[in-house]
Amino acid sequence: MTTETATGYDEIYFHGRDGLRLYGRHYRAAIPAGARPIVCLAGLTRNSRDFHTIALALSQNSSPARDVFTLDTRGRGLSEHDRDWKNYAVPIEMQDAIDYMTMLGLREAGIIGTSRGGLITMVLAAVQPSLVGPVVLNDIGPLIEMDGLARIAGYVGRIPVPKNWPDAARIVRDLTQRDFPNLTDEDTDAVARQLFNEKNGKPTSGYDSKLTKCLSVLDGPIPALWPQFEALKRVPLLVLRGGNSDLLSEATVEEMRRRHPQMSSVTVPGEGHAPLLRDAPTIGAIASFFANTDEVHDGVHHGAMTRSDFNYVSRLVSTSPRSTRRENSV
Repeated sequence: MTTETATGYDEIYFHGRDGLRLYGRHYRAAIPAGARPIVCLAGLTRNSRDFHTIALALSQNSSPARDVFTLDTRGRGLSEHDRDWKNYAVPIEMQDAIDYMTMLGLREAGIIGTSRGGLITMVLAAVQPSLVGPVVLNDIGPLIEMDGLARIAGYVGRIPVPKNWPDAARIVRDLTQRDFPNLTDEDTDAVARQLFNEKNGKPTSGYDSKLTKCLSVLDGPIPALWPQFEALKRVPLLVLRGGNSDLLSEATVEEMRRRHPQMSSVTVPGEGHAPLLRDAPTIGAIASFFANTDEVHDGVHHGAMTRSDFNYVSRLVSTSPRSTRRENSV
């Protein structure tokens, strides 16, 4: 089911294969030109709102303009919470992405994966390569630094619910002042609106608090995902790293470049984990990356989608194996 809004995107509600109601957005290309569509996957506690600025830029102001789709994985943003916290795991969230892309008829789509969304992207490339075209990994790689993981574990589920939106902006300033020292008041207000949901005009939590149960530094280092990263070698890759990131090291970026023949990288100065994708240079780098890969792709024509393309199915029904693996990734 889709609903049209006055904010530059259509809202998409659909059901995953296990019946959970999930949410996404479609930013329609201003001038449909058959350019490769983009799917955006957010971080551990984040959601579609993180991509609003870049989605508008890619769909309205880039040449060529392209359709952009964002997804709230289960328990985040406007998607339904899962009763079983063990399903907040990369393999299950990857199935959410597969269901979404299958429903929309997407193949060889460009993907922007921020943090955990990048982990989902690497696994997706290994499991369902036909869905994955050129990829942007935003401050994530096959190796995750424990210092960054410990910092994230220290605040997930522990952020108080703000009394009002100015209080929400204050919380964002407190969380970001070390790694994002150049944020303006406008930036912190915008990030607050991304982080928190809204109910009756007031901020509420933007994610299921049970996510804390699947994030534990006591489990030890996360296994390296180099085999999954190898699955990206068949597509062009752009890696973004925040200049102040404590999650993705420069050494890991160099090793990724050594292993991937089609990889380029950009460091986003003055930002930590993960770059906000709001500044003009970063947006320009991503737009250029996808435009260049349009020129060299294998001849598949990616048409713009009509409303009927979404409405042909409102529910994907099948059985899904439940994961019991404890995930401590971001």
